[in-house]
Amino acid sequence: MVGRHAARSRRAALTALGALVLTALPSAASAAPPPAPGPRPAVARTPDTANAPARMLSAMERDLKLAPGQAEARLANEAEAGTRAGMLRNTLGDRFAGAWVSGATSAELTVATTDAADTAAIEAQGAKAAVVGRNLAELRAVKEKLDAAAVRTRTRQTPVWYVDVRTNRVTVQATAQSAAAAFVRAAGVPAEDVGVRVSPDQPRVLEDLVGGDAYYINDQARCSIGFSVTKDDQQGFATAGHCGEPGATTTGFNEADQGTFQASTFPGKDMAWVGVNSGWTATPDVKAQNGEKIQLAGSVEALVGASVCRSGSTTGWHCGTIQQHDTSVTYPEGTVDGLTETTVCAEPGDSGGPFVSGTQAQGTTSGGSGDCTNGGTTFYQPVNPLLSDFGLTLKTTSAATQTPAPQDNAAGDAWTAGRVYEVGTTVSFDGVRYRCLQSHQAQGAGSPASTPALWQRV
Repeated sequence: MVGRHAARSRRAALTALGALVLTALPSAASAAPPPAPGPRPAVARTPDTANAPARMLSAMERDLKLAPGQAEARLANEAEAGTRAGMLRNTLGDRFAGAWVSGATSAELTVATTDAADTAAIEAQGAKAAVVGRNLAELRAVKEKLDAAAVRTRTRQTPVWYVDVRTNRVTVQATAQSAAAAFVRAAGVPAEDVGVRVSPDQPRVLEDLVGGDAYYINDQARCSIGFSVTKDDQQGFATAGHCGEPGATTTGFNEADQGTFQASTFPGKDMAWVGVNSGWTATPDVKAQNGEKIQLAGSVEALVGASVCRSGSTTGWHCGTIQQHDTSVTYPEGTVDGLTETTVCAEPGDSGGPFVSGTQAQGTTSGGSGDCTNGGTTFYQPVNPLLSDFGLTLKTTSAATQTPAPQDNAAGDAWTAGRVYEVGTTVSFDGVRYRCLQSHQAQGAGSPASTPALWQRV
């Protein structure tokens, strides 16, 4: 097992987060808020959501300004909300336009639809309905045009763009309104389909960083271990792609030989994994403050608005909320797609480290702006695409064996432990059909029949 190491930053602190100015936007088509729903129906909870350690709960109370007891309630509500949202997403189909949680304890789940006739079905699941003009597929199609334009257009003045389900539009963050307008024109997207957020921030990758434990690349750069993983008999860890190229060698916090980068993608994505030698052991542990550990139970993706916490050797535990998934960010080195934006702060020494929601792995620190004195924005590379792309299995408390993670179609539609499943995917298990409710990597100890929070019988 690896030990703790003090951070040694080689870079200056990031610039403070600039004030964000939301420009006037055309209002999204929406209905008046529906009446508050009645009591929520009982819904199965994601496994092991009640095992968050005291240090995580106290950090959530500090950073999210929660009263005692609210952090634990928030995690429980967010776990249930993910299942409700998945059920409704599968029910609404093409009419689904996104889901998010809100309130101090995330007690309010909102699900957006393009058809007012869905309101009753949404409220029956204890959620609020938002009737909007564009479904999620239409929003993503707009963002894909921006992604394509970024390949042929300089985007340092428009460094961030994303689907914002809460406003039912795609938003571009730009240093000036004129820069955003030029980017939108280059993409061939109607101006009314895009909102603009003006900010001086230009995110950068946090290269010189540590999350849980430090490691060094080619005896020069320093990054952090994200999550322990396995691939067949090879143990290793996931980390940020900008930390090293395939073949780069690593040493651990104690400068002992550790391993080699097996695969790395950056820019485009910001993901990598390192295979370690026999002197290192993969564990389900993520380091918290004062030596306390969180043991991962899985990788169930949290909703927009959900709480998320990050471990970093420079700034320790810090928590915030998920602002949006599927965010494109332009760093000086190039554009990275598919990141998640958060309100969690970070500083040099924190990159590559793990983001968790309760006991569920979310992703590895990529980059951001601001600092933990004045506040900031941090992006993470979601862990499920990383596991899928590289064929890795996340080390968790419920993975009794080092299960391979096949991502091809060799297993057909049979449920397979170690495989990453997206919402809406259907599988067969023991002769019964199930539909996925929340994106996750299947754990060996959790079949569809035993995890109703993740799978719905069809």
